[in-house]
Amino acid sequence: MGTDQRQRVARWGTATAVLAVIATVTSIAGAAHATASRPASKIVAVGAENEYASVIAQIGGHYVSATAIESNPNTDPHTFEASPSVAEVISKARLIVQNGLGYDDYMTKIENGSPNRSRKVMVVQSLLGLPKSTPNPHLWYNPTTMPRVAKAIATDLAAIDPTHASYYHANLVAFDDSLKPWLRAMANLKAKFPNAPVATTEPVADYMIQAAGLVNKTPFTFQADVMNGVDPSPQGISVEESLLSKRQVRVFVYNQQVTDSLTATFLGVAKAHHVPVVGVYETMPTPGFTYQAWMVAEVVALYNALKSGKSTVKL
Repeated sequence: MGTDQRQRVARWGTATAVLAVIATVTSIAGAAHATASRPASKIVAVGAENEYASVIAQIGGHYVSATAIESNPNTDPHTFEASPSVAEVISKARLIVQNGLGYDDYMTKIENGSPNRSRKVMVVQSLLGLPKSTPNPHLWYNPTTMPRVAKAIATDLAAIDPTHASYYHANLVAFDDSLKPWLRAMANLKAKFPNAPVATTEPVADYMIQAAGLVNKTPFTFQADVMNGVDPSPQGISVEESLLSKRQVRVFVYNQQVTDSLTATFLGVAKAHHVPVVGVYETMPTPGFTYQAWMVAEVVALYNALKSGKSTVKL
């Protein structure tokens, strides 16, 4: 943001290993509904962000058509503007999952413009009982979030389509099981690199960084300023520059999706001082990823950076 356009356990370091983990996760995620018969028509469902649409699709399987509103990794989700075609898709949905915390307010406006009493709308912020003042809206990076979201999706789909309730429940069990590689990967990172210091541009992956036992040395005020398109203070800029130029951190976690001249400058400082860079995203990189495969890939990238100093700027 700012004044300019803001624009993957040892043996993890090989591309073959990463692909094997992702293939395993994807296989587990799809196993529950692989043998189901395909219906003539499907429940229309919408995920405001494609990570939520990914989970809807995995729980709904053959009985649900899931559409993502935000799926372009080259755009800034915070400033997304919905088109009339988006409004049409939302108006037809029987199930909607949106993030909340001001991240996708346009969804509520469109829903209010096409009211439907039978439509089920899940706001993840409300599901988790989070206040509006919660400073970090990137809830999908928290390993406790998607199990609750997936359970609520299965419940809602069962209410909409009781005939296939057991099917949705089976897919939920498979989904929860498919998260285990990610949880193991974070536990491994925490055990091998406890309290390893990192710097970030924004709090995009902060929940995962914390869960993996790493320490984010970038002041939250700086992260929040960049996230919200506010010019950071000179003091914040100085701290961030020192973290990188003096190699006080072991990894620079860089929001690959939202950049400007300031964050690009810090990327250059990190590269100049041999601080490995790991790119993170606000919406799921496509094609080739499910939500859980994406999360595994991000942890693998952090592991490679800490173990071998390898940068993974883009997944």
